[in-house]
Amino acid sequence: MTPRFVLHDHRKPQPHFDLRLEEGGVLRSWAVPRGLPVDPTENRLAIAVPDHAMDHLTYTDADKFIADAGNWEEHDRNDRRLLFTLHGREGSRRYALIRTDRDWLLHLTNDQPPT
Repeated sequence: MTPRFVLHDHRKPQPHFDLRLEEGGVLRSWAVPRGLPVDPTENRLAIAVPDHAMDHLTYTDADKFIADAGNWEEHDRNDRRLLFTLHGREGSRRYALIRTDRDWLLHLTNDQPPT
């Protein structure tokens, strides 16, 4: 089965997005204060947060709604980088999560899947 992802638009405590990737029976999660990058020249801070239970794939409440959801595909991984494609409601986009000393950067790659 293809692993799933969800992107939550979370309004509290401060507006931010939560990127969650299904892996090993949990959702690996990052808080992304400014949302997913839309331009390869912009990197976005991604703060790793504790893994979430699988029920967060469909979870919403008054302060959290689903901005996008679908499947994700891993292309490459090492200790400092995860290259993957999100196959969401409005198409597919390829990203890299790059570990820095303290946090992660989320980068939209130049090499995008065909539309």
